[in-house]
Amino acid sequence: MIVTATPGIKQIVREVWKPLALLFVWDVIVTATYFIIPFTAPSLPLTLFGSALVLFLGFRSNSAYQRWWEGRGLWGLMINASRNLARQARNLLPEEAREAKRAIVLHQIAYVHALRCQLRRQKPDTDVTRFLSKGDPALARANIANGLLDGTGRRIDDARRRGWIDTIQQAAMEAVLVDIANAQGGMERLKNTPLPVQYRFFPTLFTHLMCLLLPIGLVETMGLATPLGSTVAGLMFLAVLAIGDDLVDPFDNSPHDLPLSAMCRTIEIDLLQAIGDPAPPPLAPDKAGILW
Repeated sequence: MIVTATPGIKQIVREVWKPLALLFVWDVIVTATYFIIPFTAPSLPLTLFGSALVLFLGFRSNSAYQRWWEGRGLWGLMINASRNLARQARNLLPEEAREAKRAIVLHQIAYVHALRCQLRRQKPDTDVTRFLSKGDPALARANIANGLLDGTGRRIDDARRRGWIDTIQQAAMEAVLVDIANAQGGMERLKNTPLPVQYRFFPTLFTHLMCLLLPIGLVETMGLATPLGSTVAGLMFLAVLAIGDDLVDPFDNSPHDLPLSAMCRTIEIDLLQAIGDPAPPPLAPDKAGILW
């Protein structure tokens, strides 16, 4: 996620130079053709088409931002639930269950890192394995994060069978695991369910068509300034289209997505400090102003 007030110049140039160059070349071709073979284009159809396209793109961008914000809300719930689980393990389990406390907390840290990797379509990294014992059965599961959550549930049940907690305390801890599982399910729904194809195909098609028609409708009025004016106007349409593309998948590991690594580090710090272990520093934005 870009956390600076404005994206860096290099980032902007990297994203827009190709469509800008293509737009400008097309605008120059249309302008040159107009002065060689003058033509007249009706302005009303272009105005109506542009107005309809703006509404279409605005609705699509709002839908994409709603997905992005829902993903952020679900990760906020994950952070809170992880803190609650660590606090319950620390306060409800007796001193003799010290190793069980640590196991629950460390497995929750491994869980959020595993979930981060799954949402980004990455293999489990060292942030997952360093909190687990060698050969942990959860690593053999298709859904490693869910396997780790199941393992935490078994540890809580084992604590109840050993008499360390009662059934009411077990139910309270299980309720937190349910919140965690519900948050994971919401994230997987966002990841595995793209916007309907109509929201992805038609806005792209109509935006590109609009960019092709712009210089034809503007050249009679703007003359030699058409390449500049049409390119800037086309860039605005392409920018709105790109905003929707950037936000539609909040877990895609791009500069515009949610900072999952930073949020996992926040959970790691809070949970390690809850059991008195040394914790790493928070993640900071890189030189480009991007927090991953």
